[in-house]
Amino acid sequence: MKVVKFGGTSLATAEQIKKVCNIVISDPQRRIIVVSAPGKRFKDDIKVTDLLIECAEKYLQTGNADNQLNAVLERYKQIASDLVLPGEIIEVIESDLKKRLNGDISNKDKFMDSLKAAGEDNTAKLVAFYLKSIGVNAAYVDPAEAGLYLTDEYGNAQVLPESYQNLKVLKERSELIIFPGFFGYSKSGDVVTFPRGGSDITGSILAAAVGAELYENFTDVDSVFAANPNIIDNPKPIKEITYREMRELSYAGFSVLHEETLAPVFKANIPVCIKNTNNPSAPGTIITPSRKDTEPHVTGIAGATGFCSIYVSKYMMNREVGFGRKLLQILEEEGISYEHTPSGIDNISVIINEKQLSKELEEKIMARIKNELSVDDVSITHDLALIIIVGEGMKNTIGMAARATRALSGASINIEMINQGSSEISIMFGVKADNCNKAVKALYDEFF
Repeated sequence: MKVVKFGGTSLATAEQIKKVCNIVISDPQRRIIVVSAPGKRFKDDIKVTDLLIECAEKYLQTGNADNQLNAVLERYKQIASDLVLPGEIIEVIESDLKKRLNGDISNKDKFMDSLKAAGEDNTAKLVAFYLKSIGVNAAYVDPAEAGLYLTDEYGNAQVLPESYQNLKVLKERSELIIFPGFFGYSKSGDVVTFPRGGSDITGSILAAAVGAELYENFTDVDSVFAANPNIIDNPKPIKEITYREMRELSYAGFSVLHEETLAPVFKANIPVCIKNTNNPSAPGTIITPSRKDTEPHVTGIAGATGFCSIYVSKYMMNREVGFGRKLLQILEEEGISYEHTPSGIDNISVIINEKQLSKELEEKIMARIKNELSVDDVSITHDLALIIIVGEGMKNTIGMAARATRALSGASINIEMINQGSSEISIMFGVKADNCNKAVKALYDEFF
């Protein structure tokens, strides 16, 4: 059995949906299909999820979002018309959208999640309806019916362990299952969503639950590339990559898969294949637990902006038992997670995502560090980018760091921070954000 997920561009038009359905029915092993909301039809188009967010925001502000609701509905009407479907499916979708819009607004996050989830939910209903219209034994499955339970963290939910046992029974069903991605339900029955891009997570959870032999993730590219094609012209395609490598690259900006996607299939030891809806015969990129071929040494290079570094200095810091714990505890108490902590004998830096910080919170944290830890110096550097070089073949390969630093030096890029994990499969550099793309290009030219 295969679980297959299709992204937004694969479902943006009737023509794309026909491609999706042809791909699905071409392989009888593809039994569970996870769908996203319709994405962009062209470069300057708006994704349905973004239209739904705009709709929710307008309603919360004014109590009326008829124009925004109609914009969403028109997208579905166009698809249904082009698929030559009877009007009843649009009636179902329209009724669902209006019900969500007229729901309880006392909890704005809860209301927003309900609207956001409508894209995936109604797309799943439409795709199932179309498949049945062409004679395929297909069924829409509601996540509530299937028992996909999530934490009640609106917009940032995580799967509850009991969901896996609930979802396991799906493999016994004879129909082709069409399952909406991106959302599930809290134990109290409310719609809750994963972070954006969360349909990938839904597919991964389902694959793990039913013990799929393969999780196929269809998008709009032939493969995962060694670097961002928007930065590098014709970057090298990656044929095979490990979970560890993909997780590192996703974290640093690879947008093919959401960074949380791989956790369920990783634990279940299920391979993932990235394929192109518009070119399904292409082999794609296979993501596996391990690989024997460690050539080339570097698998991929990625960069992400939006980080800052808190620098703390204290003479004889290394002799002070518990200093690092106390520093991180301050961040914990203020609700801040950290990314990295490179350190020396008298200093330590903590890299955090800037989106977690307001000006007021930043000032509070800096004051607490100064006063509670009695440090000599504390400062913060904003607008950092993290550049990562990843490759299973880097382990025990001499000179990788030297080559990387030489490449950055040759491009006149100052290195703010260096961090290498004990696994030796990645090296991370901190540089100024405005040098992010330049750094990626310099490193790509060096290793590829």
